[in-house]
Amino acid sequence: MRQAQTLNEAQLRRVIHYCRSRRHPIRDETIILVSFYAGLRAKEIAALTVGNIFDEDGAIRTQFILSAQQSKGGQTRTVYLNQRLRKALREYGDYIRLADPQRPLFTSQKGGHFSANTMCQLFLDIYKAIGLKDASSHSGRRTYITRLANKGVGVRLLAALAGHSHISTTQRYIDVNSDQLSEAVELL
Repeated sequence: MRQAQTLNEAQLRRVIHYCRSRRHPIRDETIILVSFYAGLRAKEIAALTVGNIFDEDGAIRTQFILSAQQSKGGQTRTVYLNQRLRKALREYGDYIRLADPQRPLFTSQKGGHFSANTMCQLFLDIYKAIGLKDASSHSGRRTYITRLANKGVGVRLLAALAGHSHISTTQRYIDVNSDQLSEAVELL
């Protein structure tokens, strides 16, 4: 099975720009940013609730616990939110009702939680519309892990952030390209 394409910064900007032209621009852009800056799977994004992200006072959390029901493999894990993502979530929070912490963070056309399949289809529709034929719902996750690895984050930390039990799984997510290889040999 082919790995999902990792995106560079220019491609991510194109995705975000396209999201802004869609029917639900703020929701779709925020979903993309959660994928790229928290490394969550489509299933996990679909299962997020308002209470995961916003505290009782409506403030953005810096981290939250993804429950066993929300994650793959039935294991809880802590998800950390960086400043850029917290800013986007704060802006998204201005457009949704924050009163009910059990409410889906991202609502589908029907008003409830996205299913995992519907969330995957949302990603595919967005990527296909801008011509990224090898991108999928896992592209944000692979890009997240690859970017952190390229910045020197160790594979054990990456595995913990990704919620992987084995570092060998995490290693398969890290994309290697010719630019990286060229830069690596110059370190000598």
